[in-house]
Amino acid sequence: MTSGGQGPYPPPWPPNGGPHPYLPPRAPLWRRLRDGEWPPTRELLRQLGPRRGCLAAPLLCCAWPLFFLVLTYPLARSARIRAHAVFPPDGHQRLQDPQVLRVQQIRAWIALAASLLILSVYGTSEDWNEMQEQFVFRLVLTPWLLLLTAPLVLVLLFRLASAHRRTAMRAGLRTAVRAVLCYFGAFTAVPLLVLAATYLGRDMNAGVLTPLVMPALMLPALWMLFFVAFSSATVVRTAFSTTRVHAALPALLAGLLVWELAGINLAVSGPPPGPPLIQLAALVAGPLSVSAVAWWEIDRLRTRHGVGLRG
Repeated sequence: MTSGGQGPYPPPWPPNGGPHPYLPPRAPLWRRLRDGEWPPTRELLRQLGPRRGCLAAPLLCCAWPLFFLVLTYPLARSARIRAHAVFPPDGHQRLQDPQVLRVQQIRAWIALAASLLILSVYGTSEDWNEMQEQFVFRLVLTPWLLLLTAPLVLVLLFRLASAHRRTAMRAGLRTAVRAVLCYFGAFTAVPLLVLAATYLGRDMNAGVLTPLVMPALMLPALWMLFFVAFSSATVVRTAFSTTRVHAALPALLAGLLVWELAGINLAVSGPPPGPPLIQLAALVAGPLSVSAVAWWEIDRLRTRHGVGLRG
C-alpha cells in the first residue's frame, strides 16, 4: 500500500478525465479530413467549439453557416461512406507499384505548377476564371469520355488476348458494367430528383412553411449530388474498376483520355496564354508526359508482373 491508499498500481485512467497515457494522440481535424477520416457531426462540432476560437468565430458570427454545416455535413459524410462502399478507392488495385504511383504524383504536381506559372506570367483575370471552369468541365466530361472510349479499348484487348484469357476478362467485365450502370444511374438521378422536388414544391400549398419544405424536398437530390461527386474521383482513377478486366486497361485509357481532353479544351477554350512556343509546350507537354508514364507503367506490368497486352 502506498501512502495515498491506492495500492501498489497506478489507476488505469489519469484523473480529471484526461486521455489514456498509452494511446497515441489523435491527429488534428484538418489532417483527418484530408486523409478521409470524417468524424461524426457531434465530434466535428466539438472540435470547432470555443477552444478552436479561430475556427469557430466565422460560425458564431452568423447562424446560417452553422445551420448549413449541421445540415449538409451529415449528408456529405453519409454519401461519401456509401460512395466508397460502392466504388472502393483501392479495391481495384490488384497490382500496386509504389514507384509508378510516386511518378504519377510528381508529374501531376509539376503539371499544376507549370500551369500556375504560365497563368501568373501571361494570364489575365479571364484566364484564371477559365481555368476554374475547365476544372469543372473536365470533372463532368471525363466519366462520359470513359464510357465512350473504354469499349473501343476493350474490343482491341479482346482481339489481342488468347481464348483462355478472354474467359477471365469476361468475368471481370461484369463488375465494370455494374459500376458503369450504378454511376450513370446516380448521375441521371440528380436532375430527376431536382425536377421532382421543384414540381412537388410548386404544387404544395405550404404557406409560411415553404422556406422549410423546399430545402427538405431537395435533400435527396443533394445527397445524390454528394454521392456522384465522391464517386467521380474514384471512377476516373479506376476507370470503372476495369483493372479486373485487364491490369493495363487504366493506363491505356489514361493515355487516350488525356489527348481527347486536350483536343476538346483546345476546341472549346482555345490555346493557353503566352507566346506561340509556350502555347505549344503547354498543349503538348501534358498529354505527352501522361502517355509516357502510362507506357512506362504498361512496360513495368510486363517486365515485373508478366502482364502483357495479350494476356
